[in-house]
Amino acid sequence: MSWFFTILIILIFVGYIYNKSTRKQVSEPKKKKSGGYAQWIGGGLGWAFGGPIGGILGFAFGRMFEDMRAGSYSQEGRTLQGDFKVSLLVLSAAVMKADGSVKRTELDYVKRFLVANFGTESAESSVLMLREILKQPIDVQEVGRQIGKFMDYPSRLQLLHYLFGIAKADGKLPDVEVRMIATIAASMGVSPSDFDSLKAMFVKETDSAYKILEVLPTATDDE
Repeated sequence: MSWFFTILIILIFVGYIYNKSTRKQVSEPKKKKSGGYAQWIGGGLGWAFGGPIGGILGFAFGRMFEDMRAGSYSQEGRTLQGDFKVSLLVLSAAVMKADGSVKRTELDYVKRFLVANFGTESAESSVLMLREILKQPIDVQEVGRQIGKFMDYPSRLQLLHYLFGIAKADGKLPDVEVRMIATIAASMGVSPSDFDSLKAMFVKETDSAYKILEVLPTATDDE
């Protein structure tokens, strides 16, 4: 009987080693993925670590983000590149979800924009982050107010222009997405006239040219 127990113990030990090795292999990709997020997020965030945007990131990425946020970060001063990118991703998700479905054309538009402005490697990480953010509820008014408080006005206009690009990625401009962008613009403190000028670049209306120039259709040539 002793040989039987010896073999049984050996089999149990081998099984333990195998299961431990398998768990390690499964967890490594996830660890690598989280590490990539950590490098991307932690590399250039200031005020976006806190407030509503920080809350969304916390829900999306869990303990990894909370550990980084526990360190020091600036709630004042200039907008860092990471602040702009994270704001862009959160607002992208809000507009993409506005009509109840996320379209492939919208994702492709976002990726092209990210590649053109931040490079291929950053774009790939950003798209993965966007997929996680899309799963989270987004209070666009709170997010908009946070952005309006810290981000300079020209950058806010750039964000809105980009959001209109997402909305019209498939050649159409759904009213529900226009209303979402209007809510974002108002929350960020963008003037109605500037919003109308941006909208006119994407909407075919008789008065679009006048809206871009911010004059009335009845204005004279001198005006």
